[in-house]
Amino acid sequence: MERPAIKQLLKTANRIRSMEIRGAGLIARAAAGAIRDYALDLETSSLDEFNSEVKKAAQILLNTRPTAVSLSNAVQMVTRYKAESVEDARISITSNADRFIEESQKAIELIGTIGSRRIRDGDTLLTHCNSMAAISVINTAFKAGRDIEVIATESRPRNQGLLTISIFEELGVPTTFIVDSAVRSVMNEVDLVVVGADVITANGSLVNKIGTAQIALIAHEARTSFMVAAETYKFSPKTILGELVTIEERSPEEVLPKSSDFKNIKVRNPAFDVTPHHYIDLICTEIGAIPPVMSYLIIKEKLGWELGQQANI
Repeated sequence: MERPAIKQLLKTANRIRSMEIRGAGLIARAAAGAIRDYALDLETSSLDEFNSEVKKAAQILLNTRPTAVSLSNAVQMVTRYKAESVEDARISITSNADRFIEESQKAIELIGTIGSRRIRDGDTLLTHCNSMAAISVINTAFKAGRDIEVIATESRPRNQGLLTISIFEELGVPTTFIVDSAVRSVMNEVDLVVVGADVITANGSLVNKIGTAQIALIAHEARTSFMVAAETYKFSPKTILGELVTIEERSPEEVLPKSSDFKNIKVRNPAFDVTPHHYIDLICTEIGAIPPVMSYLIIKEKLGWELGQQANI
């Protein structure tokens, strides 16, 4: 019979895998809380057994979303401890998880404050997918009294843009909703593109919702500024070691239902794409607005992983 601790952990893992819990920040906080609760409920007096079980739990969570560096960074931060007893280990994990969750939530507000300073009165902004960091930047400018308008994409195939316009509807932010393929048609009306991030690499390139790279290319052609709003835990330590970011391929049924009559059609459904760093003007984090070339310093100074630790993330 499965212990309650593992049952709850598996439930959280399944919710992350199925995208019931989605968005890099929410995924990270859910994973941190899941490991904390698992550690608190783990019944053993052996430190070796405790450490082994925590590692297994961490791996279960890490396997759910291979692209989400926020998940791996959260797991690494929570399980980064030294202890001489099970009780010490529990206390460390709980403290690490609570601190990560609190700082993660504060980061959104700080990013909003910093990023909003780049938005001028009368600007039209374009956003893609559903990023709470990007929404915070836009809403902070709106609450400051700036006369702005937003263009939001539907962000197929998961239609996360519907979540974004629902939030802007509640906030009262004037918003126009467009299909993804209409971006080039409206780009000349846009003053600033603001998107979130799933991963930022050591050279400042962006891995984000599929379609982001095309928007960046169109913005570059139109000489429209392109800003990324991202918490520092979305920067990828492994990319310093030369590792490529895994681009998750999701179920074909998200694009073409199983009930369709197509028998000889193959469906590709990559969830993310890569935007080269030279299409990005600014990355706005909770510790400041930086050019993409400074991404390495964020990984080294803020995340602070040693090379050996990075290899094990």
